[in-house]
Amino acid sequence: MTANWQTILKGCLKRERASQRKLYEAFFSYGMSIAIRYCADRDQAVAVVHDAFLTVYKKLDKYDPGQPFKPWFRVIVVRAALDFLRKNRKHSVIVELEDHTPVHGREDTLSRIGYQELLAMVLKLSEAYRTVFNLYVIDGFKHEEIADKLGISVGTSKSNLFKARAHLKRMVEESLLSTSSTKTYHA
Repeated sequence: MTANWQTILKGCLKRERASQRKLYEAFFSYGMSIAIRYCADRDQAVAVVHDAFLTVYKKLDKYDPGQPFKPWFRVIVVRAALDFLRKNRKHSVIVELEDHTPVHGREDTLSRIGYQELLAMVLKLSEAYRTVFNLYVIDGFKHEEIADKLGISVGTSKSNLFKARAHLKRMVEESLLSTSSTKTYHA
């Protein structure tokens, strides 16, 4: 960590607003890139990032300056997003394993689309599917950890992941079909 970052972090520990602002400006976009994957819209993601920064400022004394800051911050943003989802759970629906329906087709479909387009599709998933998909595929949690964090069964976590992938696959296939049907070829 550079001397400048050490100065900023020391300032944050002293609750200096200028240092807090510098840290916020440096990591807001990164925090948003994580939070937006869990939230239904930008306003929710901003609220999650703000909550994450409040946690950072409160718990900065627990941070080891010998370690990279970004992974530590990432964990805090993911936890803030999960806390937000738990607080607002009254509007979400978690699908149980009994609703599990197999989907057949080519497995490489998702690999045929760009990151930004896939991210937009992930944001269209239901909250339950989107959350499990992000935790498992993007953030690398195991189903047991996801079940514990979300207060669901392991089977529900697996089912939600399966359905999220199936919905994404269908959206990708529809996107690819609409893209290929709108192309015109000139001889």
